[in-house]
Amino acid sequence: MPINKIIHTAMKIISSNEPDLKKNYKAERRFINITRYNYLKGFYKTLDREIYSDGHKVPVRVYPNKDAEFLMIFFHGGGWVTGSIDSYDRVCSNLAKLTGSIVLSVDYRLAPEHKFPAGLNDCYNAAKEIFAHSGIFGPDTGNIILIGDSAGANLAAAVSLMARDSGEFSVKKQILIYPAVANDHSPSSPFSSVHENGEDYILTSKKVEDYMTLYMRDESDRHNPYFAPLEAEDLSNQPDTLILTAEYDPLRDEGEYFGKRLGQAGNKVRTYRIKGVIHGYFALPKGLSPVSESYSLINKFIREHRT
Repeated sequence: MPINKIIHTAMKIISSNEPDLKKNYKAERRFINITRYNYLKGFYKTLDREIYSDGHKVPVRVYPNKDAEFLMIFFHGGGWVTGSIDSYDRVCSNLAKLTGSIVLSVDYRLAPEHKFPAGLNDCYNAAKEIFAHSGIFGPDTGNIILIGDSAGANLAAAVSLMARDSGEFSVKKQILIYPAVANDHSPSSPFSSVHENGEDYILTSKKVEDYMTLYMRDESDRHNPYFAPLEAEDLSNQPDTLILTAEYDPLRDEGEYFGKRLGQAGNKVRTYRIKGVIHGYFALPKGLSPVSESYSLINKFIREHRT
């Protein structure tokens, strides 16, 4: 589905004038926090709490739902460098309302101040704590779902791998929205979407590379499956997985290939490409057709084979 020519021209202009992220990540962080702040947050009940991780406190925000059957642990996007529970407040409140679930959003530490695996450890420890005390929220552990978008989907997939490897808890379902799971978004990338969609659709392949450079400690991290889940040699015993990709997203093909590899490893996977949209579409108003389609797919997925 082609994008409107006027809109595409505007996206090209924005994409071609992006500042150097590695030098201006703090400004990018401030811009996102301001422009995505939910000024209507007072109309929806939330609870702000903290979970201990590696000797420090990780803020979490709970979006309650009376008699909810599911609990979603949400990891926000932002390239491991930007984003927060505040900038994702609207997304999470919509997620709670439109799925009838409790949503718990994790405010993990950001790079480059806290490089890999600091933020991932926060996500893992938060998930471990929630699985250990699921009775506080209501749904049993079989109805706890990991979910994230972009870098947050990377973190969700990595938490699932870590949980399998440690044996400390068992994730039954995960939802990965345009996940960043590969380790190379340079001109040498094997994925066509990096080359087709990597310049003119706001999220550029260069920006993805900059994010990864800010996140990693050194080049060896790129081959760590907890950093780039596609690097995992063994993807068996992973949760039932729903993957949503965006047609005009440089990350599209790696997300779909990750779904293929999960399926080849014996896992149940459903992968859908949402047509006519770019990376980040899930944060758009809930009434738009691609967002509504995504929620329909999410609701169908979480209610399949419920415990």
